[in-house]
Amino acid sequence: MKLPHCHGEGQQIALIQEQLDHTDHFQTVAEVFKQLGDMNRIRIFWLLCHCEECVINIAAMLRMSSPAVSHHLRPLKNSGLIVSRREGKEVYYCAADTEQSRLLHRAIEQVMEITCPKL
Repeated sequence: MKLPHCHGEGQQIALIQEQLDHTDHFQTVAEVFKQLGDMNRIRIFWLLCHCEECVINIAAMLRMSSPAVSHHLRPLKNSGLIVSRREGKEVYYCAADTEQSRLLHRAIEQVMEITCPKL
C-alpha cells in the first residue's frame, strides 16, 4: 500500500496494514470492552475477580436486585470473562482463569488507582 505521505515507515507500514485488515480481531476486542462499558458490570466483574459468589450475595453487596445482577452476569459470562458452577440449586460465579480476565482486572485496578482520589 502506498500512503499519501511518506514518512520513512517502509516495511513497518505493511506489517501494520496487515494487522489492520484483520477487522475480526478488532471486533473481538470491541466486544470485550463493550462488556465493561457499564459501571455495574465493572463492579460485578471486579468483585468476582476477588471472590466466588452467588447472585443473591452479589446483589446484596452491590445493593442491586437479583434480576438486575443476573441481567449483567449474562453478557459477562457470554464474553468469557466470568464462569459459573452449580452446587445443588445454587450457582456460583467468579472471574474466568484466563489471561484476558487477568489483564482486564489489572487494567481496572490501575485506572482506579490513577483516577480515584486517595482517601
